[in-house]
Amino acid sequence: YSTQRAEETARILRDKRYLYDAVVEPTSYDAETNTVDVTVHVRDVWSLSPGVGVGRSGGENKTKARIVDENFLGRGEYLAVGYSSSVDRSGVSFDFRDQNMFQSWWGVDAGYNINSDGSVVNLAVGKPFVSLDSHWGAGMNAITRDQITPMYDLGEKTNEFRQNDDYFAVNGGWSRGLSNGWATRWLAGYRFDRSVFADADSDAELETVLLPEDRTLSYPWMGVELIQDRFETTRNQDQIGRTEDVFLGKSVRLELGWTASAFGGDRSAGIFSLGGRMGDYVGQRGLMFLESSWNGRLESGSVADSLLSTDASYYLRFNEKNVFTASVQGQHGFDLDLDHQLLLGGDTGLRGYPLRYQNGDTRALISVEERYFTDWFPFRLVRVGGAVFADVGRTWGTAPLASEPQGWLTDVGFGLRLGNARSGLGNVLHMDLAFPIGASSDISSMQVLLEAHKTF
Repeated sequence: YSTQRAEETARILRDKRYLYDAVVEPTSYDAETNTVDVTVHVRDVWSLSPGVGVGRSGGENKTKARIVDENFLGRGEYLAVGYSSSVDRSGVSFDFRDQNMFQSWWGVDAGYNINSDGSVVNLAVGKPFVSLDSHWGAGMNAITRDQITPMYDLGEKTNEFRQNDDYFAVNGGWSRGLSNGWATRWLAGYRFDRSVFADADSDAELETVLLPEDRTLSYPWMGVELIQDRFETTRNQDQIGRTEDVFLGKSVRLELGWTASAFGGDRSAGIFSLGGRMGDYVGQRGLMFLESSWNGRLESGSVADSLLSTDASYYLRFNEKNVFTASVQGQHGFDLDLDHQLLLGGDTGLRGYPLRYQNGDTRALISVEERYFTDWFPFRLVRVGGAVFADVGRTWGTAPLASEPQGWLTDVGFGLRLGNARSGLGNVLHMDLAFPIGASSDISSMQVLLEAHKTF
């Protein structure tokens, strides 16, 4: 019997959205056969979720109507058909996902979107590293996308262009499995990533004033990933009344590739990606999580289209019902391609301001929040919580079509949190009022936000 495998099995089961909770525990031991009987307790939810929804953030509305089955015909398959409308586009979507094809660990994920400005088709097939002790994984992924891409500043569109993307990737990896609390995975693969740009359609909202250069990256790559086996469970941290799996170890991943005309690319460049994360206790009641990444290209002796990101979050638990959280996020872009804007606004954490408000090559966001988890469980459908929050953020640097820097922007607010306890969607509905502090007269004095998030 392996306690590690039992705990990891429970984590894998809890990751199934149609299961509310899962517990794996030993119940008896037979000394003669040296075997252990294990009992698996699971609690499922309503997997069929039809509905119509309205959302709002950054001063813009979103509508959605769809029917979703997270456990189609009891086979663990995901099937969804829906319509959505946002500030960027409206469209109909069809999605299918099966993580255990033919009762194996091979999975498939397919989707088709018919949008007002184009379409998106995606297909992925593969066998992931299911557990830390898995010895191999492999897969392929293909996406084709046609859309109108907008650029923003001060919450308004400043430019539009048509973008056609074709992406294809195959990958594989090998590992010795879990050894001394760590899993080391050796990775390799090939990616083809092409983006072609053209002027916006004649009936587009704006004329094209800036057009990105076409880009074709075609490269083999190799990498390594290290993951520490250190997890714990908690409740009432990022969910309401659900068992949450918290990673308190360390992990790091490095990928290096080379694109060249010999592989079908339009340039010679090194492709790099480095990322890491960690979590640990701070004192007896605090938790700290750090995550950083740096990816981009090295071409013509300099870094291009590169983004350096760092996120830190802290949780201080006063009791089972009160948790204080603070987070700091920072990103810096190095010679970003024109279609990769670095924006800050109501849709990226600055809740009292319009969406996509500030524009630059560097951004920072600081948020603090006091969370309260109640015992109220109306009609045994949703669990209720509340939050009081404040956000401070800004951008720096220069960016195409950007206005003068606005300096630090601040907002405060409060709201309700409704945790979905019966549906396989497993989200948390945010109902917030946010108030900008010291904002210019053209900014609304109050923002109403209604959004579904994966966390509190």
